[in-house]
Formats: sequence, C-alpha cells, structure tokens
Amino acid sequence: MDSSKFAPLTTYREYPLEEMQRRAADFRAEMQRRRTVRCFSNRSVPREIIEECVLTAASAPSGANLQPWHFVGVTDPKVKQQIRVGAEKEEREFYRHRATKEWLVDLAPFGTDADKPFLEIAPLLIVIFAQSCRVMPDGRKLANYYVNESVGIAAGLLIAAVHHAGLVCLTHTPSPMGFLNKILGRPENERPFLILVVGYPTDDVVVPTIGKKALNEIATLG
Repeated sequence: MDSSKFAPLTTYREYPLEEMQRRAADFRAEMQRRRTVRCFSNRSVPREIIEECVLTAASAPSGANLQPWHFVGVTDPKVKQQIRVGAEKEEREFYRHRATKEWLVDLAPFGTDADKPFLEIAPLLIVIFAQSCRVMPDGRKLANYYVNESVGIAAGLLIAAVHHAGLVCLTHTPSPMGFLNKILGRPENERPFLILVVGYPTDDVVVPTIGKKALNEIATLG
C-alpha cells in the first residue's frame, strides 16, 4: 500500500450512545415524512439549493471512486416540453402494449396513466445519466465498475437531500429513455438512469394512502 495516497480520517465524529439513538430516530422520522407527489407548483427553486443537493448526491460511494454519473438540470420550458413529448410517447406504449395485466393492476391504486403534465409544470427536472465507461481525451474507452449500484446510491442521496431541503420530488423512468440523450446532447457512453422531478407541491396536493413494510418484514438483524 502506497502510504502517500492515504490520509488520516479527520471527518469522523463519534457520538454518545444516547445521541446516536436520537440522531438515528430523528433522521428516520425526517425521511418517513417524505412522500412522492405528482402535483407540482410552477414556483421556481433557487439554483443554489439544487447545487447543494447535487453535491450531496456526488458524495456517494462508487466503484473505484470513478463516480460514473452526470446530472443535467432542466428548467427551460421548451426542453421540458420536448422531454414530456418523448416520455409520454413511451408511456403510451407501456400502458397499451408493454405492461402486463398484473403490472397494471398493481399500478391502479396510484391512478397513474400515460399523461405526465408534471414534466412541464414542475420548475426543475434533474436527469441522472449513468456513464457505462470513461472516454479518454485520446478516444480510448476505459471501464467503469458497479455503475448501476453506484448511480443508484447517488440517486438515493439526491432524493434525501431534496427532501431535507424542504422540496418534493418524483422519480420518473419512462422506458426506454434514449430520447433524453438526443434532447440533452449527452454522449453515447451515458445512459439515462432516472428523471427526478423537483419542486414545491401544490396547495391542494394529495398522496395515496399507502404504508411501508414493518421492520420484521424487510430485515433479519442479528
């Protein structure tokens, strides 16, 4: 091990057990307040807030620390309209032909359909791209590792950061999403991973009456 490439860990903070328990419970409660919404206000979001949220996402661990992601923020109404058109085209195919009957039954309680007006109404779309490989200045392509896992963790941190900042969001994944590369001018080595719709909720927003699984249903802890 080359010791010149390592430095002491100075950022770690250990807390008394009682404080650890409180912090864990407080964060759990904070995140359990988070709800996915589909009714957005067109009220703008300050860029500085989004920059902080994206930097939080970029702190995620990744394979070999290669950070195989790129975040594209979209606020231009014309571009958002193009994205909506592309997404709804794929969504219509999904609801009419691609989705199984079982899948549609599972979606029914949420009242979703092929119409995605939030893609235009919300003030911000953050399109997350996963970089399948690195393209070097001389044109060589070098591998990235654990791309889906790395980008998935970053997306989760972004969702948490957006909620913690006081905003709401919606994960949207029309499939396929290749139309986003063309609209946003992204290179071939990047694959659209997720559209995160971000903003403020409308005053009359409602959300489905759903719950989360209990601890004993999701975990086996020693």
